[in-house]
Order: sequence, then C-alpha cells, then structure tokens
Amino acid sequence: MQLYQKRDFGSLITDTFNFFKENGKNYFKNFIMLNGILIILLVALYVVGYKSIFSQLMGSNMEGDSSYFEEYFQANMGFFIVFAVAFFVLFFIMIMMVYTFPVLYLKRYGESKDKNIQLNDILSDMKQNFGRFILFCMGLTFIILPLMAMLLGISFLLIFIIIGIFLILFIVPLISNVMSFTLYDYFNRKDGFFSSFSYAIRSQFSYSNANNGSPFWKYWGSTAVVMFIIQIITGLFSLIPVVIMTTSLLTVPDVDKVNSMNNFFDSTMGIIYFASYGLSILVSLLLSNMVYVNSGFLYYDSREDLHRKEDLLEIDSIGNREE
Repeated sequence: MQLYQKRDFGSLITDTFNFFKENGKNYFKNFIMLNGILIILLVALYVVGYKSIFSQLMGSNMEGDSSYFEEYFQANMGFFIVFAVAFFVLFFIMIMMVYTFPVLYLKRYGESKDKNIQLNDILSDMKQNFGRFILFCMGLTFIILPLMAMLLGISFLLIFIIIGIFLILFIVPLISNVMSFTLYDYFNRKDGFFSSFSYAIRSQFSYSNANNGSPFWKYWGSTAVVMFIIQIITGLFSLIPVVIMTTSLLTVPDVDKVNSMNNFFDSTMGIIYFASYGLSILVSLLLSNMVYVNSGFLYYDSREDLHRKEDLLEIDSIGNREE
C-alpha cells in the first residue's frame, strides 16, 4: 500500500481498514509482543484499584456513612500511594509504547515498503527516538494539554446553552489530529517541537500548495468517523459489566442491597464483571490503533513533498526496468 499520496475523504477511511486487512497480522503481532505484558499489568492494576475504591465507595454510600470511605482511604494510605506510583509509571511507559508504535511502524513501512517488519526494527527506532519522545511529552504537558484543557473547559461551560455539545464534538477530532500530526512530524521530519506543532496546526487548514484547497473537513471528518466506529464497538464491550451488575442488583430486595453489593464483588459474578471490564479496556486500547494509523494517512496526505519524491522514485524505477 502506498502511504505517500493524496487521498480523498473516502480513501482516508477505507485505506485505514485496508491497511489492517493487508498488514494487521504483522502490525498487531509486533504491537502485542511489545506491549502485551505491559497492557495486561496496567489493566490488572486499573481493575484492582477500581475494585478496591468502587466497592468501598458504593458500600459507604448505600449505608449512608459519608465518612466511611475517607476512613478507608486513610487506613490504606500506603497502598494507594504505591498503587498510584506504579500506575503512573506503567501508564507513562505504555503511552510511550502505544502512542509511538504506530508512528514508527508507518514510518518504517513507508520508507522500506517491507510488509514483514520485525520487532527489533521497532525497538531500534524507539531507542533512537527516546530523547525526542521525552521532549515531546514535555511539550505535550506544558503546551498542548493546557490549550486542550482550556478549549474543552470553555466547551463544557457552554453545554448549558446547547452549543457546547457541538463544540466538543467539533474540537475533540481537531485536537486529536493536531496531537498526532505533531508527533508524526516530530519523528518524520526531525524538526524541533515548536516547528512540528506549528506544522500540525497549519496543515489542518491548508496544503503547502494553496491551489489544492483546504483539507480541514476531510481530516476532521475522517477522524470523527473512525472515533465514532471505535466508540460503538467499545461501548458494546463496556455495556457487558453494566448489564451484569444491574441484573444482579435488580434481583435483590432493597433491604438486602448493601450486603448484596458487598458480596457481589467477591462472587463469581463479580469476577466476571471485573474480567469483562478489563476486557473492554483492552479492546479500547487495541482499537485506538485505528485512530493513530488513520492519523498517519492524514499526515502523509499533507506531505506533498513526499508525494513528489515518491513520484520521482517511481519514474526512476521505471527507467531502470526499461534499461
């Protein structure tokens, strides 16, 4: 599949699915080999923390003891500190692995045309770009995230006059594109963070050749559609634990709800509930690759300089074959 080419709205979406159809086996094999254990550990930590906090919170609320959860938190302060540190460290490493993997995979795929990329190739690329990723995280934390928080905060405030809902739906795909374009450009062009961030914003609204018009709506629409598809699929998986808990509680009289809730978390149904909850998180993490790969197609659509370079290489290869 050719990465360096101009695509219309439909091609951006269909080629995302075609990419996984053609390369999904190799892509996810490397992704799972690289991130599998890390993701399982993170999901396990998340589920354990969720179980500990949610069960105590629900129990205290149903018994009308508002201070019970606070007492539980104070009594287990050491556990929560260790849990928070472990979760933060694993989360940061996972973000580095999960977020950079599709960027470096597509970069190598586009440059080498190799459909059998090896894990060692990706690990080598990650090592070479580790320092750049740290700098990207700093720029993300102190520049992009504050701007994103400000835009989303304004949108949430405007929800009361309805327009905020539409602003959120408009802003989320745009922010996702800017963040992804910044990382793709930062690793592909090897420029500084501010240069890549500037390009990420400008490329949402115009090509380098002004005569080609604005790609804004096809970029925004492509990301919005892929996000919507992912939300539908993950929503179905997230619905499973909700149905399990709701069904269990509806069969219990009101007077027994507190004991039932406390027993539920240690029962077979409780185990199934948290297993399905962990599965929904895992599915969400895997499907998020669709957004990142789609962002790659958007980014390479914007790189008209790479299109010209690819065309010249094809002309050269035709000339060599004729000789």
